[in-house]
Amino acid sequence: MKAVVINQPGDSSVLSIEERPMPVPDKTHSVMKIHAFGVHRYEVLTRAGGSPDVKFPRVIGVEAVGEVYATTPDSGLKVGQRVFTINGGFGREFDGSEQEYALLPNDRFFIADYQGDWVKFAQYPETFYTAFGSLKTLKLVAGQELLIRGGTTSVGLAMLQLAKAIGLKVTATTRKPERLQQLLDFGADQAILDTNNELQTEQKFDGIIDMVGTVTVNNSLAHLAKGATCCMMGLLAGEWVLKEFSPFELIDKYLTTFGSDDVDQDLVDEMFELINQHHIEIPITKVFPLSEIAAAQDFVMTNTNMGEVIVSNDL
Repeated sequence: MKAVVINQPGDSSVLSIEERPMPVPDKTHSVMKIHAFGVHRYEVLTRAGGSPDVKFPRVIGVEAVGEVYATTPDSGLKVGQRVFTINGGFGREFDGSEQEYALLPNDRFFIADYQGDWVKFAQYPETFYTAFGSLKTLKLVAGQELLIRGGTTSVGLAMLQLAKAIGLKVTATTRKPERLQQLLDFGADQAILDTNNELQTEQKFDGIIDMVGTVTVNNSLAHLAKGATCCMMGLLAGEWVLKEFSPFELIDKYLTTFGSDDVDQDLVDEMFELINQHHIEIPITKVFPLSEIAAAQDFVMTNTNMGEVIVSNDL
């Protein structure tokens, strides 16, 4: 089988397509045939050596969709079953999606009630689960007002669609004036500018998802209604630590975060029920074959269009 191996960190030239033996299942692991996966900017940073806990050589890639290829009788899985996997060490502690087959712990196989093609399926695991899990932390109900800070990201677009499906009023932000109308066209009730980390509005919201991160969280809290929650789940600004944070901003307000490492199958089922019922999807900007993984990673870093970049093993 083919695998994209990184032997040492660097630019896209370090991605080496190699032939490897097929993995073999054991009592606690099964083999996934990977059909497609999304490509993300943070994986490119990992390739470049930006994740100190990732040791090389490594096959990176934190999510994949496919089918159970080989397993053992007591795994609870069935050969041919449609599955996906995200995080939980995938592509970081053990080899990830940038290969044709992967050996995974049995508890990292998740089931999705989705019958679309593999490329469309690949838009959902990491992007939509992160979006939906973050939304659930806010405990909003239909009719309340949500602010998505970082609305033109793939996760932001997914969140917008999911939020509208559960009846929320959605305001989305962008730093680029030319994208305001794009957000409205995509379904946002309002689109506002985020200029120099300040929201260009006086409005307060029933819940806020902040994907920009630590540099904007104080400003987000200032636009949060009493008793409401802000979920900081992105680091688009690239800073990990809160600076000059005043805990008094949290009086009668709540600050939380969400990560997609711990996957709840019930939450997955609820998410795909919404996706199927409302035919939710986001744009797929471009699809690459595995043989063009270097081009796919270079593209995701320069792409200015809204949507997902997908690699398909079926091309």
